[in-house]
Amino acid sequence: MALTFTQHTLDKLEQLLKSLDYKLRYEKGNFKTGACILEDSRVIVVNKFSNLESKILSLAGLLQTLEMEEAVLDEKQKSFFFLLKQTKLEF
Repeated sequence: MALTFTQHTLDKLEQLLKSLDYKLRYEKGNFKTGACILEDSRVIVVNKFSNLESKILSLAGLLQTLEMEEAVLDEKQKSFFFLLKQTKLEF
């Protein structure tokens, strides 16, 4: 599966993180990857000046490293998450 770099894909990633009980903040910063998780606090900070492709790749990369709480996701989200886990991302 290849990720499309559209606002819809970014919205799906944001909703998936919200369902997994992560808080997502867009702030200015000098992050090389475009996003980071703050000290295991379930807060993800994304560089608001990154382009759409960078935001999507950063969030998708972080989601690939997270453990999933399957019970909190609906079927569409589970399917998207599993497809995302199998996707090879190129930064």
